Amino acid sequence: MKSSNSLYWKLSAYFFFFFFTWSSSYSLFAIWLGQEINLNGAETGIIFSVNAIFTLCMQPLYGFISDKLGLRKNILFMISLLLVFTGPFYIFVYGPLLQYHVILGAIVGGIYLGTAFLAGIGAIETYIEKVSRKYQFEYGRTRMWGSLGWAAATFFAGQLFNINPNINFWVASLSAVILVAIIISVKIEMSDDERERADSIRLKDVGGLFLLKDFWFFMVYVIGVTCVYGVYDQQFPIYYASLFPTAAVGNQVFGYLNSFQVFIEAGMMFLAPFIVNKLGPKKSLILAGLFMSFRIVGSGLVSGPVGISSMKLIHALELPIMLIAIFKYLASHFDTRLSSVLYLVGFQFASQVGTSIFSPLVGGLYDSIGFRHTYLMMGTLVLCFTIISIFTLLDSKKGAVYTQHIQQNRYRGDVTNG
Repeated sequence: MKSSNSLYWKLSAYFFFFFFTWSSSYSLFAIWLGQEINLNGAETGIIFSVNAIFTLCMQPLYGFISDKLGLRKNILFMISLLLVFTGPFYIFVYGPLLQYHVILGAIVGGIYLGTAFLAGIGAIETYIEKVSRKYQFEYGRTRMWGSLGWAAATFFAGQLFNINPNINFWVASLSAVILVAIIISVKIEMSDDERERADSIRLKDVGGLFLLKDFWFFMVYVIGVTCVYGVYDQQFPIYYASLFPTAAVGNQVFGYLNSFQVFIEAGMMFLAPFIVNKLGPKKSLILAGLFMSFRIVGSGLVSGPVGISSMKLIHALELPIMLIAIFKYLASHFDTRLSSVLYLVGFQFASQVGTSIFSPLVGGLYDSIGFRHTYLMMGTLVLCFTIISIFTLLDSKKGAVYTQHIQQNRYRGDVTNG
């Protein structure tokens, strides 16, 4: 119990400072690209698309290596070290390269951001989720501290951006130094059985997932529903700032709004496990999809800062439910030895595939038909895929997929004819 309590607080602190680092450098990323680097909507869409491509290249690799390592913390330590260089990278490498040549800058930025943040978060989340199952504490209540870290950084990000955007990048690097100290202090013991389970994983086990129609149905939900909220968020700060008398005022108010949203999200992270346990993973995923479609369609219908702010805050309700439901859905229906692969490929990878497709298309629509009409189209798309998923996602009452039983028994070496 004492070990479990200590790990809970250390991993909660790790989540806090990882998201603090990420938010400091990335929450105003679209505004930085538009106002500091002077990119238009289509060029910004290309940046996000390239980021998504490099991220999806890293996610399967992270997933397989994470499952092979089991509870060893090698990947988290590597990511933490990379984040220490966030400030120098943005200021001395990324920004100048984007101004010199957009595509070249996008490629270099995609490699760094994909490895350190965009794919790195999946490796971190799956590692801490594994530890939470071993030491029997709710993952959602650990992840809650990540939301608080994001909110804490975002609260000041808009003000600091108006003074000098580089301040945010240096703050991110300082936060990452604390991150390194935390992960060094984390000690996880692996049993012989856990080592054997991790060592037993083969590439053919990963390939076997793609023979399951239920795994594909889950990825359809991810591409049609969950990845759209990421695309929506990409250039939303630009639209939001445009609703104010000056961009500087809009940046500052958006920082406050985003911070308030994430504080609500943190509270929902605490409550989400109870909601998902009550409704079941499938119904929770459908509920999150309905919330999302309402929010995005509503963003195209309302006008003015108050209306659009109200729509943005709904994000704080849907994301915690969706995130916890995804982990519980995958754990209920597929082989838990492959938990990192399932999350990083089934959720994160599929999300990035959708993002790499939608980002340039949506960026072009922003330039041609405006934000509000684009939001109506995106929200309708989410609603359609949510309705389809009612009939394709597995119901918890049907039990786990039969393949999980076969894979686990094959690992134990006790598969029988019966």
